[in-house]
Amino acid sequence: MTEAHDTTGKPQAKRFGIDHTTGRLVLGSVSIPLPQSRFARLTIGVVLIFGGILGFLPVLGFWMIPLGFIVLSHDLHPIRRMRRRFSVWWSKRRKPAP
Repeated sequence: MTEAHDTTGKPQAKRFGIDHTTGRLVLGSVSIPLPQSRFARLTIGVVLIFGGILGFLPVLGFWMIPLGFIVLSHDLHPIRRMRRRFSVWWSKRRKPAP
């Protein structure tokens, strides 16, 4: 995630998800710490999703829904599988056709 963990000297690509070595949520070049408590992570994920559903309100936004799913995917296997399938589908979609 950060250059401090990079031992190869190569710049790492931006990625999205949870860095399991540091326990931080990584959104491109931004890294946000997550609580160590499973209950707190689940609560944050559910609150983000419900806040995203109310995204039409001025303070909340629809961006909160995928962020909530990313946080929940750290602890819930079905959501983790959905996130992985989506990321594989997205990477295949972004590759140019031969």
